[in-house]
Parts: sequence; structure tokens; C-alpha cells
Amino acid sequence: MKYIIIGLGIFGSSLAEKLTEAGHEVIGVDKVMSKVELLKDKIAHTICLDASDSQAISNLPLKDTDIVVIAIGEDAGANIMATAVMKQYNVKRIISRAVTPLHQTVLKAMGITEIVHPEEETAERWAKKLNIKGIIDSFELTDDHYIVEAKLPQPFLDKPLEKIDFPKKYNVIVLNVVDEHDTKDNRGITKKIRKMQAMANSQTVIKENDLVILYGRMSDIQKVLQEQ
Repeated sequence: MKYIIIGLGIFGSSLAEKLTEAGHEVIGVDKVMSKVELLKDKIAHTICLDASDSQAISNLPLKDTDIVVIAIGEDAGANIMATAVMKQYNVKRIISRAVTPLHQTVLKAMGITEIVHPEEETAERWAKKLNIKGIIDSFELTDDHYIVEAKLPQPFLDKPLEKIDFPKKYNVIVLNVVDEHDTKDNRGITKKIRKMQAMANSQTVIKENDLVILYGRMSDIQKVLQEQ
């Protein structure tokens, strides 16, 4: 996959390196040349430009990019402007960083549903979320066992779990199912509502918009999420 990471501070640069190590093509962008220079030999491409400048941004390969991460943290105004420019260019997927509750409210009002809080979340955790298609979040329990929140691919939908038999076929356990849907508050801001269903059992059926909580080795979970 191809990523553009805008803002090469501690979080942005660390995320860029980890995604590169995972085999992805990463373009790092910052308006400070010294930050660009530090990463130029560690990721595929580094570019020095002001991401709030719509004309400058037009030089980036936005149509060919899968995910743009706005990692600017020291300047909320610059972050919001860069996010607005990416919305203007209709990039496929935008993930933006929020540094205050007000900042997060503004991003949500702009229609940004994926928001990073680096003070609470690590670049390594976000790298895992971005590296495997379908993963929403993950927690490492041991060196090779994880609890993962994910969307299941089509082959597993609309069937009772007993017919799929995840433990036997994939060495993965479905712990729970989360119903997630969008709603608007009285200010017109879109919010995601999440409702935890009862513990998964043999008769549980996964629907298209459901999220599932999986337990197992990451390599086994990855096989499940890559099913076609």
C-alpha cells in the first residue's frame, strides 16, 4: 500500500519508519527541511512543502495513495488546514491527529472519522492497525497473541459461527460482536455509535457493518482477514 504522512515529528516519523519496515511505500512530508533530511534515507520519499498550501499539495500523487495521515501536532491550525486540503482533493482515506478536545470536535465536524491521539496511542499500535486490512484496533497480550477488533471479509458474513468453526479452521476465537453505526447529534456532527452485543456463541451471525473481537496469533488473524 502507499501512504503519505504529513508532519514528521516524533509520531509521524516513527509511523513512517514502521510502515516502511512492513513493506509499504511511504512518502513523508514536512515544511521543516531538517525533519525531511532526517528521514530521507529511511523511507521511500521525503518532500519539503507546506501541506496547507493547496497548490503545493497538488504535486503529490494523491490519486495513487491509499491513506493520508495528517500527523501535525504542534500546530492545530496547520493540521486543520492540511486536513481541509486533503478533503478538497477527495483522497481515498484520511486519518488526522487531534491534540485537544476542541481540535477533535473540529475534525469530526469536517467529516473525519479516524482520529489519532498520539499522547494515548503509539505509532507501533497504529502501524499494526494500518498494516493489515480489516483491523480497527489491536492489543498485544504476549509476543504473539493479540486481541483484535476488525471487520470480517465477505466469506464470513451472514453465517452462524458454528458453520465457520474459527477455532478449528483458523486457530482464532471470536470473543464478541460490536454493532457500529453513524448518527448525528443536535449540532449535525456525525458520531459513531457502538453497542456491544452479547458474548459470541455458536449461533451468532456476523452482519456487514458489525465489528468482531478476535483472539489469537496475529499470523492466524491475518489469514482470516485476507480470505476472499
